[in-house]
Amino acid sequence: MQFTQVLLFLPNLGGSEIFLILAVLLLFFGAKKLPELARGFGKSIREFKDATRDVKTQIEEHTETDKETKK
Repeated sequence: MQFTQVLLFLPNLGGSEIFLILAVLLLFFGAKKLPELARGFGKSIREFKDATRDVKTQIEEHTETDKETKK
């Protein structure tokens, strides 16, 4: 997965803008804290994707059972 795909809410970011954001984050949090923040961000994205996948499968299962009961 590309880094720009992760930032779907900011689709027009170029290389210089990403570099500027990372530099500001480095100033605010320091070099020791950034990997921990990135891991937390990655885990939260993964949990969100898993939750949306679960909701999607539940909706599909529910619509299938509704179709079967209507027959």
